[in-house]
Amino acid sequence: MNSITSNALCANKVRSIFAESGISIAEWARAEGFSTALVYQVIEGKRQCVRGQSHRIAVALGLKSGVICDLAELRGRLAAVSVQSKDKESAM
Repeated sequence: MNSITSNALCANKVRSIFAESGISIAEWARAEGFSTALVYQVIEGKRQCVRGQSHRIAVALGLKSGVICDLAELRGRLAAVSVQSKDKESAM
């Protein structure tokens, strides 16, 4: 199964979960603070979901693996990597 087929299956599963729950996609989007139009575009596969809100939507819906973090958390993660790199260099 290729990734396009896999993504379509995941999107269909997401739609069926919303249908079973009785909560609309638009209602969920508003509650999560996402653009309703963008949520539909992500589910329909019209966005790559590499960064920004589309990435956060795809992760929240379970359409892709990834991390949702704010800028402060990202800075901390990057600083930790930088410290690890410096420790490895000084150990050599």
